[in-house]
Amino acid sequence: MIALFEGSPKCGQGQNQSLSSWVRTLDPCSGGSEQSAKIGVAQIAGAAMASPFPGMDPYLEQAIFWSEFHSRLIVAIADALAPSLLPQYYVAVETRTYRDSTNEELLVGIPDAVVLSTPGPSAQATPETRSVGVATTVRPQSVILPMPLEVKERYLEIREAGSDAVIAVVEVLSPTNKRQGEGRRIDNAKRQTVLGSASHLVEIDLLRAYDPMAMHPVATGAASAARYRILVSRSEYRPRADLYEFSLREPIPEFPLPLKAAGEQVIVDLQPLVNGIYERSGYGIRVDYQAPVPPPALSAEDQAWAKELLHIR
Repeated sequence: MIALFEGSPKCGQGQNQSLSSWVRTLDPCSGGSEQSAKIGVAQIAGAAMASPFPGMDPYLEQAIFWSEFHSRLIVAIADALAPSLLPQYYVAVETRTYRDSTNEELLVGIPDAVVLSTPGPSAQATPETRSVGVATTVRPQSVILPMPLEVKERYLEIREAGSDAVIAVVEVLSPTNKRQGEGRRIDNAKRQTVLGSASHLVEIDLLRAYDPMAMHPVATGAASAARYRILVSRSEYRPRADLYEFSLREPIPEFPLPLKAAGEQVIVDLQPLVNGIYERSGYGIRVDYQAPVPPPALSAEDQAWAKELLHIR
């Protein structure tokens, strides 16, 4: 098994990698021993540009940042996986289009499959003319109508080269997937389609808000207080799946991405990818850490921990 992120150096080549890269592979130069190389942002750009949080930064869950972060993360995962999957597999970046308004979301289909008419050039408004001799007692007032907003969300498909068969689907959940309403209902229907197929499913949930996607714990006991989750559903083990839960205080855990053959998998390490996105996007100078942690509210213990963490920053 090979786990590879952002390229693997060949014998004799330099070991420098891109910002916050993490390489874990069998080193051909050292007889197969495991080699690790990590370059942190503190070594390159100064610790002030790194996120103060050890794992997921809750400030990135705000609507003002989430859409950009989600798009960057999808592409970063695809780029990191590609070297370890080619040439047997490839990563396809797919897009869903939602119609979203204030009170509901509606998945209208894949952009290439559904064509919606778009407004043409705006006509110059002309004053309303009154009919001569007709008295008007009720004058109209201007109102604003709620317009549906088109929201595009990306997800990944791991496909087999040659057959183009979908081996695995990788989703990074967004508010439109988790909010109660038509959008969640349709997303659940598509989720059931994947679960009823031979394709593996990976769901990455980096949002504390809203209820988690449907699942039932096998072990009985106290419910976990962790708000972040990564679900790995191998087709051969369904209905059982592996759930990786982690809290605000913990780094994002590694998880396996299953492939076609039994036992064939790639280990995915999201944390350096998230760190790299944070650095390249300049969130360190864009996020207002003087503001309270965005909702949902933290526990008293986590609130005190976050306050101390941000005070040190």
